[in-house]
Amino acid sequence: MLVGEQPGDVEDARGRPFVGPAGHLLDAALEAAGIDRRLAYVTNAVKHFSWEPQGKRRIHTTPNAREIEACQPWLQAAIEVVRPQVLVCLGATAAKALLGPGVSVTRQRGRFIESLLAPHVTLTVHPSSVPRERDEALRRLAMERLVADLRVVLPHLD
Repeated sequence: MLVGEQPGDVEDARGRPFVGPAGHLLDAALEAAGIDRRLAYVTNAVKHFSWEPQGKRRIHTTPNAREIEACQPWLQAAIEVVRPQVLVCLGATAAKALLGPGVSVTRQRGRFIESLLAPHVTLTVHPSSVPRERDEALRRLAMERLVADLRVVLPHLD
């Protein structure tokens, strides 16, 4: 099970998670890590697109605590139905929504965390952070680190 932050503009329009630019990056990272996305349940911690206008574009804003809390019943229900063996939090919003405010993606990424949510829980950056790096070398490194973070789950996949 992969849990992201919230739908982006494309996801909001299509009604499906990770089908826009971040989804394409996630697909590439999963493939490079040797993980078949078709076998993963993909969702978001927040179910609606939180945004502000910027010209003709809708630019995402970080969901606030009230929005995260309001979506908790749906996220918890999904976890109860899916009963994942592996749960990957993609980004700080997902990590904090599932693991609490003390979690740090920067310090804990790519490692397993004790949790009652699933036998194997880990976290990494959100794929949308990769293209935000300031130059090509840093973007390549960010993608390599994302792939490495995802690879830790391979031994635990059925």
